[in-house]
Amino acid sequence: MAQEKTYRLQVAGLQRDLTICPISETMSIAGFIMFSDVELTIRCAEELLKKLPADYDILLTAESKGIPLAYEMSRQSGKNYILARKSAKLYMRNPVEVDVKSITTSRIQTLVLDEHDIGLLRGKRVVIVDDVISTGESLSAMEKLVEKAGGTIAAKAAVLAEGDAAKREDIIFLEPLPLFFHD
Repeated sequence: MAQEKTYRLQVAGLQRDLTICPISETMSIAGFIMFSDVELTIRCAEELLKKLPADYDILLTAESKGIPLAYEMSRQSGKNYILARKSAKLYMRNPVEVDVKSITTSRIQTLVLDEHDIGLLRGKRVVIVDDVISTGESLSAMEKLVEKAGGTIAAKAAVLAEGDAAKREDIIFLEPLPLFFHD
């Protein structure tokens, strides 16, 4: 059995070996998964919080990979977080939706907030949080949700900035993550 190719990541004082995963015939990515890695989640939240501006009210993340990070940042900072869901739920009243095409998902997805969440964002300074920013599509969708809610973006933050996202000056991140191109 062939050994999987990995990328050794150093982030928040920790080291993790990420599996290289093909996403097309010419490109692969290193799979960064925070689920079940409590140590990594706690340390990344701690380090990201140090980089955020002091003047913000609430955190926003998208379902699902950003949830552990947003929760831990919320727990450490005492600031609440809101979750943009991937579909409208029965309990939601007057949902607001934005479509998004992510690099790691084969189909168009939808991010949804309901009127309660919109009310929590209205007039607030919002930090958008995610595990990885790559193409910026998910980030853009969350920005649109904040705009529709009447909030202001205080910062956009992620643990990793993948590929060209690492060149962006409008995001806060802990480490760059390369893309892997092949013929």
